Amino acid sequence: MMAEMGMTMDMSWSATDVFFTFAMWAVMMVGMMAPSATPMLLLFAAARAGRGEHGVSLATLAFGLGYVVVWTGFSAGAAVAQWALHQAAMLSAMMASSSGLLSGTILIAAGAYQLTPWKSSCLTHCRSPLGFLMTNWHDGTTGAVKMGFRHGAYCLGCCWALMCVLFVVGVMNLIWVAALSGFVLIEKIGPAGAIAARVAGVAMVVLGIAAIA
Repeated sequence: MMAEMGMTMDMSWSATDVFFTFAMWAVMMVGMMAPSATPMLLLFAAARAGRGEHGVSLATLAFGLGYVVVWTGFSAGAAVAQWALHQAAMLSAMMASSSGLLSGTILIAAGAYQLTPWKSSCLTHCRSPLGFLMTNWHDGTTGAVKMGFRHGAYCLGCCWALMCVLFVVGVMNLIWVAALSGFVLIEKIGPAGAIAARVAGVAMVVLGIAAIA
């Protein structure tokens, strides 16, 4: 895949390489977040229709646009991080960390974040689509973009650390990409999502310590 994108593992990247990496992350993030964001999007569309407002499809697209903008920003940051790790020769051909210290640090940081009040707060918002719409409603297309952006921000606050784990297991490892997507869905929709988040946090901290040790 890296060769197909014009990148090599033993040479410095060009601006084109960085762009393709950003595009890869953007597509991957949208694909990974789409399943868990769909309930909110459908509820928003139903709410607009229930209000009898015109241009429901446009407003729904605007909401989705606001959401995607947030994850596009994260993708830009992830691409820069990947470039920096590549320059430091800390990534394998599968774009996974080749350093036990780096892997452990990422896992410990991600696991610790899973246990913080910030994670808990963002997850609560993501698990309550109706509550979010009731407390953050804005009319009009511009309002829909704002709502989508705000929901995307909560989603980012909930999941950014989990996405960083890809640098440990391999950005191009499709099995882990699917597994993380499924876990995000469990966190946001599953009956014990909050508990699953904390259990995963503890597990990542333990694995991180083991990786460093």
